[in-house]
Amino acid sequence: MSQPHEQFAELTGLYVLDALTDAERDAFEAHAAGCARCMAEIRELRRAATALAISVPPAAPSPAVRDRLMAAVSGDRKTGARGVKTLQGAGAPIAPWLAAAAALVLAVALAGYVVELRRGARSEQLIAAVLAAPDLARIDLVGQPTAPSASARAFWSRSRGLVFTASNLPVAPAGRVYQLWVLSSQPAPTSAGLLKPDASGRVTATFNTPADLPQPVAMAVTLEPEGGVPAPTGDKYLVGLAN
Repeated sequence: MSQPHEQFAELTGLYVLDALTDAERDAFEAHAAGCARCMAEIRELRRAATALAISVPPAAPSPAVRDRLMAAVSGDRKTGARGVKTLQGAGAPIAPWLAAAAALVLAVALAGYVVELRRGARSEQLIAAVLAAPDLARIDLVGQPTAPSASARAFWSRSRGLVFTASNLPVAPAGRVYQLWVLSSQPAPTSAGLLKPDASGRVTATFNTPADLPQPVAMAVTLEPEGGVPAPTGDKYLVGLAN
């Protein structure tokens, strides 16, 4: 019986780095052979590893770094860790500290790449779920005098969450951030979260809203101090009423 994907989801980066034990590698490969998600992620990570390998200029480590890496490599050998030992096609041994340094740099870069890859996948899944929700509600927001050319649209489902997309928002000044608010029958607006538009003023964001959120009657975007605030204090940039 195949094991669930979640048990192996964190191992793809280590697999690409050849950093799993023999038993872990065998179990991962048996799972990945029938898991399209793992195979797709392996392909993405291998492409990223290839790009990193040719884009990072060579650099000699300091003696202190070399000593620490040598010690780490010696420890790996005692525990039977697997690793690359020769230069491809050259037959000459790779300096252990260089192999360890390369693996360390690649591991850090790939870890960040895996996080972004999974974050993007989760965001796309939430967007699809919200837009397909039977209880979907749409709110169109228009730019206020502070941003007359801005516009936005919010899609909200009580059961699945909130998708918000906007364009032509001005660049937020240093120390300030856009914050999205849900207005309902309650006296105080509810913060949905923070918005970080790109350089062109566009942003698409997803939020997991609480199941007990009152039915929105309007939404608004204000400019607030960095980190956000519990209640709106800044100028309104976008406002829209529920249909």
